[in-house]
Amino acid sequence: MTVTVGHDSAKTRQTLTAGGKTVAYYSIPAAQAAGLGDFARLPAALKVVLENMLRFEDGKTVSVDDIRAFGDWAKQGGKNPREIAYRPARVLMQDFTGVPAVVDLAAMRDGILGLKGSAAKINPLVPVDLVIDHSVMIDEFGTPRAFQANVDREYERNMERYVFLKWGQKAFNNFRVVPPGTGICHQVNLEYLAQTVWTDTDQTGAEVAYPDTLVGTDSHTTMVNGLAVLGWGVGGIEAEAAMLGQPVSMLIPEVVGFKLTGAMREGTTATDLVLKVVQMLRKHGVVNKFVEFYGEGLDHLPLADRATIANMAPEYGATCGFFPVDDETLRYLRQTGRDEGRIALVEAYAKANGMWRGPDYDPVYTSTLHLDMSEIVPAISGPKRPQDYLPLTDAKASFAKEMEASFKRPMGVEVAVKGEDYKLSSGKVVIASITSCTNTSNPYVLIGAGLVARKARALGLTRKPWVKTSLAPGSQVVSEYLNAAGLQEDLDAVGFNLVGYGCTTCIGNSGPLQPEISAAIAEGDLVATAVLSGNRNFEGRISPDVRANYLASPPLVVAYALAGDMNIDLTTEPLGTGSNGQPVYLKDIWPTNKEIADLVHATVTREAFLKKYADVFKGDTKWQGVEITEAETYDWPASSTYIQNPPYFRGMAATPGTISNIKNARVLALLGDMITTDHISPAGSFKATTPAGKYLTDRQVPVSEFNSYGARRGNHEVMMRGTFANIRIKNEMLDGVEGGYTKGPDGAQTSIYDASMAYQANGTPLVIFGGIEYGAGSSRDWAAKGTALLGVKAVIAESFERIHRSNLVGMGVIPFEFTGGDTRKSLGLKGDETVSIEGLEGDLKPLSTVPCHITYADGTTKTIQIKCRIDTEIEIEYVEHGGVLHYVLRNLAAA
Repeated sequence: MTVTVGHDSAKTRQTLTAGGKTVAYYSIPAAQAAGLGDFARLPAALKVVLENMLRFEDGKTVSVDDIRAFGDWAKQGGKNPREIAYRPARVLMQDFTGVPAVVDLAAMRDGILGLKGSAAKINPLVPVDLVIDHSVMIDEFGTPRAFQANVDREYERNMERYVFLKWGQKAFNNFRVVPPGTGICHQVNLEYLAQTVWTDTDQTGAEVAYPDTLVGTDSHTTMVNGLAVLGWGVGGIEAEAAMLGQPVSMLIPEVVGFKLTGAMREGTTATDLVLKVVQMLRKHGVVNKFVEFYGEGLDHLPLADRATIANMAPEYGATCGFFPVDDETLRYLRQTGRDEGRIALVEAYAKANGMWRGPDYDPVYTSTLHLDMSEIVPAISGPKRPQDYLPLTDAKASFAKEMEASFKRPMGVEVAVKGEDYKLSSGKVVIASITSCTNTSNPYVLIGAGLVARKARALGLTRKPWVKTSLAPGSQVVSEYLNAAGLQEDLDAVGFNLVGYGCTTCIGNSGPLQPEISAAIAEGDLVATAVLSGNRNFEGRISPDVRANYLASPPLVVAYALAGDMNIDLTTEPLGTGSNGQPVYLKDIWPTNKEIADLVHATVTREAFLKKYADVFKGDTKWQGVEITEAETYDWPASSTYIQNPPYFRGMAATPGTISNIKNARVLALLGDMITTDHISPAGSFKATTPAGKYLTDRQVPVSEFNSYGARRGNHEVMMRGTFANIRIKNEMLDGVEGGYTKGPDGAQTSIYDASMAYQANGTPLVIFGGIEYGAGSSRDWAAKGTALLGVKAVIAESFERIHRSNLVGMGVIPFEFTGGDTRKSLGLKGDETVSIEGLEGDLKPLSTVPCHITYADGTTKTIQIKCRIDTEIEIEYVEHGGVLHYVLRNLAAA
């Protein structure tokens, strides 16, 4: 494709020869020589953004003063929050977030026709890759046929969605789909799509080299930061705007430097390291900040381990977790089958533009942390948050404390499982899953898990019968090297058969437990547990039957499957009894670092990557058999319960409106701290008694065909009914009630959806109150879309997580933060108040403080000041238009 570059008033464009080719590039040293600032000691992550400014400097969206601001950043100790317009090179999507994004694009084609524009104007202007990885569910496990059975079921459930995506691939330019069964989007990105340095022709026909950058519709897009590719997660709304040529509006971020020294000790894994990093950075506070890793410890850190750390940037709260280009970057590019000319260009470009990490790499950072990796110990985290770090030695005692303090349930209650010869009690591990993008990019922990299985098998151990085990690798390459090492057979023997290539358990697609086990958990009100090698363990996410969820390395996932219980100290107590009648301890089956490294070096080969990615877009026979009708606009099937034309652009006027004050709004929900997008956005399974379930049953969809909320994100009718319907959410308007309930206009308890519909029928605006870190977690645009469709005009919280705040603005919902120490608790809010917000009309400025009048049920009033978290001038325009997509659509129609 052609990339449009700016007019380069400082003459920073240079040429570079590498790998037998000469390319143009925009030189940071040349910008410094031109007097635009001292950029020499900027962190590499920030130099990537600076290069973007140089390349797109046009005097309008990017000015010379924007470039100078980066020099001021360094002079001011790593701070200069100037608003800039950043243009990523490409967009990455997964199918749960990608389907609604493509639905929006299809709806925009219809919408632009209503504005007398051309449907052909609605096309991605940058490359977009969508990887179908979120749809496979674990219906079958522990058998040789599990993989094929789950794939077959996946196609049965999702054919409507797959027809739609295949239509999109044909209908839109610059849009490719990686079919089901290939791998997780972040691992496919790391192993194949990412180039570290990108090249394209510009409007003059010259080839231009520039850093590979992206935004993704999944928060763990950051995993590719381990390959020195700057990328982070955004909501589908923001990604769609980027696809359509709209720059990402952002403030020049602070950059926290995280220095790694030493080397990992025997018996520890990258997962143990990343869980400690998550804890440290959460404590430090890195929301809205870049994190860059540096220090001599990187010399001992394989790229797979770097990717594991980068992956969990959302868990530590940062925008990204970046690793600069160095020799290890080049080694990984070579191992994974990248072209030698590209590898030569990456090295030459990084060195020419000051982005290479050599022994003298010493940037200026806003603040720094330090971790000696030799101090890392085996660890897990849980039972509810990724940052709840636990050394493995403390795991047993911690669970007992959680039973008393958090779950408020007694230990020791036992329930017989019907038809089985065992009983369940709180703490039993009912799910043990090697899953998700975090660790399945990492051959060291997967080979390690295979060796644990091999040694356990040799001693006569297998999974406990109540444990649902699964192996869902991030790419087909994983199966290639596990088979080459002979380890898949060992994993099969202890229950970890291949179940699919996808996110599975980590996103709630763990599938149902054995009905008798589920019934026993319910009968005893037990706290069943899950152990997974993922990155998310929020309440209600993994399984409706499981209350306590722990993140762990793949080898420890295998160990917990063998033990079957959180009430065992794996460091001192036996996992089970071997075939010789002797107890087997973790130390008996744990491989040495050398054993793991030797097998990795022998089996993880360049040839494996070249083989598995040779035809990555072709798909299996099932995908090839998906038939579509080619057309410029989508023929929305009226009877579809998966794909519906959303209402956002219906009857849209050619010109925008204005931002209005909010008058006499009622409270839809009063929520606490750390309300995540899992709590807000519909996710996982749902029952027939829910508003979404009733909608489907009214349309003759049997419960067995409900699939998941994630799979139905292309149908706004299902999704708005599932917004705020998480089974563990607690609305403080109701005492002790869990789930998506509130009080309606009549004061009676009802579902949030039904209350919303009643209020909207009366023309009553709605607000939501929250605590700290509102909207933490995944970049789920439906958390904002659903909020908007429920008639919510404002969310007032103590603080917001980055992505969700942006998504709310993108849907025209205004986020506000309390000021002056006010909170929902200090104000004595009960949810029966009336709320009016002034100061929004006229010349509203970003981050303004405005008055909020609260009228209590007894008629008393109080006025507080709240901070409007519309952070930038362009975001004000978005809200005036009713959302970012309306803004883009009107501009395209007028062009």
